[in-house]
Amino acid sequence: MPVVVVRGPEPDYVTPLPEPVVVGVDGSPTSEAAAAFAFEAASLRGVPRVAVHVSRDLSVDPRMAPLMDWDAVESDEREVLAERLADWLEKYPDVPVRRLVVRDRPARTLVEESGRAQLVVVGSRGRGGFRGLLLGSVSQALLHHAHCPVAVVRPVGTDGHPASA
Repeated sequence: MPVVVVRGPEPDYVTPLPEPVVVGVDGSPTSEAAAAFAFEAASLRGVPRVAVHVSRDLSVDPRMAPLMDWDAVESDEREVLAERLADWLEKYPDVPVRRLVVRDRPARTLVEESGRAQLVVVGSRGRGGFRGLLLGSVSQALLHHAHCPVAVVRPVGTDGHPASA
């Protein structure tokens, strides 16, 4: 069951919003659950979706960064994103998708994108019990700094309860 926190200015529930639904995609099961929620939300609203994939290259030793072939890294990351979106694009052909591959921190990128969105969707990696109540750093950053409502989604198991990721 997703949790939605309304942030930003009070929404006008009468006038449909043209802004997209933004989702963070990293290929994890929680990301898949977030993508499912985001595609459905965008389809119901009749708006595009922005799929954001943030490259994890910030862990590269700064001395090695000049030696990296960043074009090749970005190309690989775009391919990963395309693979992650393929089934969703087939299931929701009515939802236009803008793909965004960024070399930055996920939280910073998603907070920035929230300024141009009506909803930001991310997954949560809670694993049940007390730890299941905890949110990751990206979710927490969005809940504190997003400019629009935020949906935090956990994968659901076959029994209808949150799956242990």
